[in-house]
Amino acid sequence: MVTLFVFYLHTVAAVTLFTKRWQDAHTGEGFLAVGFLALVFSVGWSVSTFILKLFMDEKGFGLWLDRDALSLLLLTAGELSLFYFQTRRKRHRAPPVKPVTG
Repeated sequence: MVTLFVFYLHTVAAVTLFTKRWQDAHTGEGFLAVGFLALVFSVGWSVSTFILKLFMDEKGFGLWLDRDALSLLLLTAGELSLFYFQTRRKRHRAPPVKPVTG
């Protein structure tokens, strides 16, 4: 159940990223954003699984929180922090908008 929720969350994030980048720039930017999300997801899942293999066995904490589900939760937390700091940095770097006076 946890795994399904994380995959659903990533599907919603991919659609949101595609739509936002498509409206801001063009279709190619949307596909690029989805590709970057897929790349971060696939590499991050491998790394988080490797890290959790060092600390716990395959059973994890029960039926719903096995090692794979916990690695997906660790991945999601890492992605959220990565994208949060990335968008925060872009907001601080953007120049202020000058009002139009006329």
